[in-house]
Amino acid sequence: MTSAPSPLARLADQPYLLLSLTSLFWAGNAIVGRFIAGHFPPVTLSFLRWSVAFLIVIPFAWRHLVTDRMMIRRHIRLMVVVSIIGISTFNTLQYTSLQYTTALNVLLLQSTGPLFVAIWALIVLGVRMTLAQAIGAFASMIGVAVIILHGNIAELAAIDLNYGDLLFLGAMAAFGLFTALSQKRPAIHGLSFLAFTFGCGALFLIPPLIWELSVKPAPVFDVTNVAAVGYVSIFPSILAYLCYNRGVRLIGANRSAPFFHLVPVFGSAMAILFLGERPHLYHAVGYALVLAGVVIAARRQKTAEA
Repeated sequence: MTSAPSPLARLADQPYLLLSLTSLFWAGNAIVGRFIAGHFPPVTLSFLRWSVAFLIVIPFAWRHLVTDRMMIRRHIRLMVVVSIIGISTFNTLQYTSLQYTTALNVLLLQSTGPLFVAIWALIVLGVRMTLAQAIGAFASMIGVAVIILHGNIAELAAIDLNYGDLLFLGAMAAFGLFTALSQKRPAIHGLSFLAFTFGCGALFLIPPLIWELSVKPAPVFDVTNVAAVGYVSIFPSILAYLCYNRGVRLIGANRSAPFFHLVPVFGSAMAILFLGERPHLYHAVGYALVLAGVVIAARRQKTAEA
């Protein structure tokens, strides 16, 4: 008689739950990251985040890295490119943008994630977005706008795009490319992929880190800042990337992309729960549109490969 799979094994085969957890962890990063961005220069924060994450994950990943070392060596160029784009570039641009733009703009621009994923999936993988995925992504984007604009479309006129917004769009473009390229990664253990990309991404941040520390004040490592670095290193880094990489591997880039829209949904829910903001009708309408869009876009299509 075969034994029942462990809870972790069952979780690893639930792509929708994995991608929802990813969005939850990234929503927390949006809140903590905006706070800590004012305490650390962007490259320094990105380097600390991934260095700490690497040190935490390497004891668990070491035996898998040893087993997968030949496969990694055979695909070293792809692995390095994925690390630079998805770890070094994406997060540095993200943290830099947070110094110049507003939370409202960031949440709105987060909705461009599925578009960038679709573009790169077509270029890199030759995978087209299906009609259902396009409809779902659009419905989710409308839901995000309803939440962020408080149900008042006139607030669009108050949005002022700036240098930080362009940087964040660059960050989303980089993450879209990372998502597409991660589909071409070698058949290695998830922890091997995580440890390599974290370590390699942090390594390539060292040159800009040296420059940044030479021109900007060193950060203060008080209890609050250390706790914040610990949070962004564990939840939106190790746990989120484990869940995201596995989810994308199970259902593909285009079907995973609409889960980006859950980030502002979770973020607004956190604001209601922890910051005392009052829920309104537009929250319910926005949540319903986002969830409907995610369900529509994430469904497996019988006639098209997602």
